[in-house]
Amino acid sequence: MEFTSTQRAIFAGGCFWCTQAEFSSTDGVISVTSGYTGGHVPNPTYEQVVSKKTGHAEAVEVVYDPAKVSYEKLLDIYWSNIDPTDAGGQFADRGDSYRTVIFYTTDEQKSQAEASREAVGQKLGHTIATKIEKAGEFYPAEDYHQDYHRKNPLRYNAYKYGSGRVDKLEKLWGKEAAE
Repeated sequence: MEFTSTQRAIFAGGCFWCTQAEFSSTDGVISVTSGYTGGHVPNPTYEQVVSKKTGHAEAVEVVYDPAKVSYEKLLDIYWSNIDPTDAGGQFADRGDSYRTVIFYTTDEQKSQAEASREAVGQKLGHTIATKIEKAGEFYPAEDYHQDYHRKNPLRYNAYKYGSGRVDKLEKLWGKEAAE
């Protein structure tokens, strides 16, 4: 019996409901947890984070099997689910808590993230607002935020389409956009 170690990746891409949904269906992804990271308040609540006083971003922690899915593939999924040119948030969600950041957990992830950001900038012909930062403490969000797309599919889809997310991603990424 062969044992494969897991790795983790952390991505902030606007509302964590949509980010979690896209990674959850990826072969090789073991778990995706919605949460908060990048701020200065320990154990923040959703209400604290959206008050814009904690410094945290909504993010997801992706635990994956690198023998089944590469970090590069996770980066591709991430980029196709965000507008990396928007420094003010994502879609209808505005402010620092909805910023886009790749939080690296290893030096190798940092190098791969930097290379992918450069490639995205060249592809789009635009300055990329997405930051790359060293991962700090990740705080899981409240239970009602976990797997929101599965627990509340009607509300999730109303948000996903109503926020302008789907239209913007299609304009930005074309066929590569997440559905």
